[in-house]
Formats: sequence, structure tokens, C-alpha cells
Amino acid sequence: MTAVAVEAVRPRRAVVQPVPLTRIIAVELRKMFDTRSGFWLIASIAITAVLAAAGVILFAAEDQLTYSTFATAIRFPVVIILPLVAILAVTSEWSQRTGLTTFTLTPHRGRIITAKAISSVVIAIAAMALTFAVGALGNLLGAAVTGATLVWDVTITQCLYYVLGMVLSLLIGFMLGVLIRASIGAVVAYFVLTFLLPTIFSLLAAGSQWFHDLQPWVDIQFAQSGLFVFDKSLTGEQWANIAVTGIVWLVIPLLIGLRMVMRAEVK
Repeated sequence: MTAVAVEAVRPRRAVVQPVPLTRIIAVELRKMFDTRSGFWLIASIAITAVLAAAGVILFAAEDQLTYSTFATAIRFPVVIILPLVAILAVTSEWSQRTGLTTFTLTPHRGRIITAKAISSVVIAIAAMALTFAVGALGNLLGAAVTGATLVWDVTITQCLYYVLGMVLSLLIGFMLGVLIRASIGAVVAYFVLTFLLPTIFSLLAAGSQWFHDLQPWVDIQFAQSGLFVFDKSLTGEQWANIAVTGIVWLVIPLLIGLRMVMRAEVK
């Protein structure tokens, strides 16, 4: 008998398509609103913006009812809330113990972190559009109530500076969330970096001339404050201050945090 060789039939291996990044971003955006705390934290941006605009109308002098005044007043609560949104977007995977599920469904931590960063920036840009709209309505209402002249003293370039400053503040919160990965610790570190260190730096600058000249190169809050000044343009040195402090306080810690996230065990 002659043996006939039969070629083994191999089933075709199914091609698994990776989850699109846009879908992951949509999921991360939805996760920001799903919890009660996340919803009210984001809603508080609109609430505090309206309260700040109302405060300007009630208490500001008539000659100060300008669009820049409303934008400056709205900035103070929003610049605190936005970084908290970014912090909780990252730390929730560890504090609420959802990281194991998230990283199992999408076993690419870099894509998850990228989606969280993009969704946080999307929230920031949407919040900025909302605050600009609230400021415009406040300016119109203030002029109608007091009879003052409408003053639109903010240019498009200054609005872009404003948005850039807000996004940088949000990214600082995002960096702390990636680096610390604990909600309470990241929030405390954010308030230390935002309020305590600038106060210490200001006291040192007031007491010594050498640190007064050095402060723009080491104090990230002082360096970025020029982005929120509507009546001045940034100089080349100020842009250099923003770049240097951003690398020291934002980029380097973020790279360290990303390395830790990639190697950390998720339980």
C-alpha cells in the first residue's frame, strides 16, 4: 500500500484588531461623569464661574466692569478645580481599584494614560469655552444693569495664552496623579506646589536679590502668571522661563511617573 501524505489543515488565526484610541478616549470621558463626585466636580466649574461673574457685577466698581475683569475673576476657582479633575481621572484606577479591570480589557497602559491625558485636555478646553461664554454674558449683563460702557479688552492671542495657562495647570495635576497614584496624596501635593511653594519663593525673593532674579527660573507658578495678564505681551525671556520651569516641574516628574506606572503591579 502506498501512503498518501495529507497536508495538515491549519485553521486561520483570527486577527485581533486593537481597540481604537478614540473609543478609549470616549470611555475615559464617560468615566469622568459616571461617578457622583466626578459629575459634581465638573459641574462645579460652571457653578463657580457663574458665582464669580455675579460677584463682579455686585461688588466691582463701574469702571472695572470689563471683560478682562470677568475672565480674571472666573480664573481663580477654575484653575483650582481643573487639575483636581485630571488628578482623579488618573488616581481613580488605583483608589477605586478599577485598574485591574481597565488594564485587563486594554492591556496597553500607555494607551490608557494617553487617553486620560487627552480626555482631561478636552475637558479643560470645554471648560475654557464655557468660562469665556459666562464672562461675556456677565460683561453684557453688568453693562445693562449699571449702564456702564461695554469694554471688550481681551484679544484672541490673549485668550489663547489664557487657555495655554489653564492646560498647563491641568497637566501639573495630571503629572501628580501619574507620579503619586493616590488621590489624597496627589491633591495635597498639588496644593503644596500651587500655594505653599510660591509663597515661600515670594518670601525668599523679597528678602534676597539673588533669588529675586532666580525666581522666574525656578517658580513655575510665577513663570506662568504672565499667561493670565491681559494687558501685557510675553517676552522671549518669559517664554524661556515657562519652558525651563515646565521641564523641571512638569516634564521630568511626568516621565518618572510614567515609568513607574508602566512597571507598577496593579492589584
